[in-house]
Amino acid sequence: MTEGQFGLLDTDDVDSPGDEWEEVDVSDTEADRIARKRDREFSEFRKRIKDADQFKVEASVFDDATYGALYKLVQDGHIDAFGGPISTGKEANVYTALSGETEVAVKVYRINASDFKDMRSYLDGDPRFEGIGSDKKKVVTAWVRKESSNLTRARRAGVRTPEPIAVERNVLVMEYLGTEEGRSKRLSEVHIENPETAYEVVKEYVRRLYDAGLVHGDLSEYNIVFHEGQLYIIDLGQAVTIHHPNADDFLERDCRNVANFFARQGVDAAPADLLAYVREYATPKDEADTAPGSDDDAVPQGTPADRRDDE
Repeated sequence: MTEGQFGLLDTDDVDSPGDEWEEVDVSDTEADRIARKRDREFSEFRKRIKDADQFKVEASVFDDATYGALYKLVQDGHIDAFGGPISTGKEANVYTALSGETEVAVKVYRINASDFKDMRSYLDGDPRFEGIGSDKKKVVTAWVRKESSNLTRARRAGVRTPEPIAVERNVLVMEYLGTEEGRSKRLSEVHIENPETAYEVVKEYVRRLYDAGLVHGDLSEYNIVFHEGQLYIIDLGQAVTIHHPNADDFLERDCRNVANFFARQGVDAAPADLLAYVREYATPKDEADTAPGSDDDAVPQGTPADRRDDE
């Protein structure tokens, strides 16, 4: 990582955090209806995808309704051609694809994953997901829609993340962070020439997320990406609102992971200091500051430390 300076984004106005989130719809989607209908065009599409080398994976990734979701995304113009895999994981696989002339990332969550205990810990206690129970399809559908919503919320707060493009059932299409050489590297994979500046940006990102009513919940050097000279936060599927019963614990863990990583890079960073910074300068529960339409919750250019110097 050779860039010495990183820029922070301007923010959009953010409504009062947490309670205003709309309920997540986990009813059957068009993908489910397509899978049930099984017309000739869909069946041919399913066979082409199933036989493609890049999709030769276990059946737990692609059930019929997942093929239906991909088919619907193609019909809607979000995907024109599929590429190869970017990453594979316990809960999801990510592939490249073309949307027109633009390369995008297609994240496919596994409906039949064997263990949803980790997902449940982030969903339980969130009023948007009451009544979902242990139905795997509903859990994954909710998770994908939550990830898209969290990405949008974070971007409005001035945090660089991949831009969500479309959601269909257990498939999320979003901005691809990469170049012709491949996906952009995580902080864990690069040498950071200016770790102090990088830390200041990530510290501000944690604050901005909290100010917008979000806690990442799994933030570390493994989901902070260096892309085109800037730092991006990825994997916001597990991010919770500040009203989640475990939000404080998740925030403390995020601060611990981030501060400890940068301390290993020689930065004067401590988990307690980072947590105190977020607590002091984020005002997500200040109704006067975060009322709908208020400009007070938007972050001006520079960090709070910069603004103190100007006063």
